[in-house]
Amino acid sequence: MLKVGLTGGIGSGKSTVARIFELLDIPVYYADAAAKTIMNEDEKLKTAILTHFGKEAYTDGHLNRKYLSSAVFAHPEKLELLNSLVHPATIVAAERWMQQQRSPYVIKEAALIFESGSQEGLDIVIGVFAPAQLRVLRTMKRDNISREGVLKRMSNQIDDGLKMKLCDFVIYNDEQQLLLPQVLALHERLLQLAKEEGRE
Repeated sequence: MLKVGLTGGIGSGKSTVARIFELLDIPVYYADAAAKTIMNEDEKLKTAILTHFGKEAYTDGHLNRKYLSSAVFAHPEKLELLNSLVHPATIVAAERWMQQQRSPYVIKEAALIFESGSQEGLDIVIGVFAPAQLRVLRTMKRDNISREGVLKRMSNQIDDGLKMKLCDFVIYNDEQQLLLPQVLALHERLLQLAKEEGRE
C-alpha cells in the first residue's frame, strides 16, 4: 500500500480534493482534525500541554482551543513549541491508522506535512496549489475572518511556491483548470504505481 500525503496552503482546497479521493473509495486520514481529538484524548500529550501552557489550556478536561489559539498565534516560538508536542503524537496515530487500511493507496491530508517532518514516512506527496489572493478570499469567506487574520495564518506556513516544489505531484485548484479530471488522472497514476510496487 502506498502512503500518500496531501498538502497545500490555507485556502488551497486540499479538503475538497481529499473528499474527491474518498468518493473514489480511497481512505483519507485528516491529520488536522485528528490532532484536535488527540489533544483531548492522549493523556501524555495533555500533560505536556498543561505543563507548557498552563491550566487554562483545558476547561473541564476539554481543550480550550480559543485560549490556546490566542496564546500561540502571535508568538511563533510558542506555536513551534505546541507543534513539537502535537506533531509526533499525530504522526504515530496516522501510521497506526494506515496499517489498518486495505487499499492500493491511502491519503494523509495535512497542512503541515513538510513543516512537521511527516513526509519521511510517506511514499508520495501531492500538493494542492491556488494563487495567494484566491486563497485569502476563500479563507476570509469560509472562516469569516479579516484579510489580516488570514495573512497571519499564512505566515505560519512555509512559502507555497517552495512547498509545491517539494511535492511529487501538484493539483491546480485555481478556478482556471477543472479539478475532477486532475484528481481522476492522478488516481489512475497512483493505482498504477501501487501495482508496479506490488502494494495493491
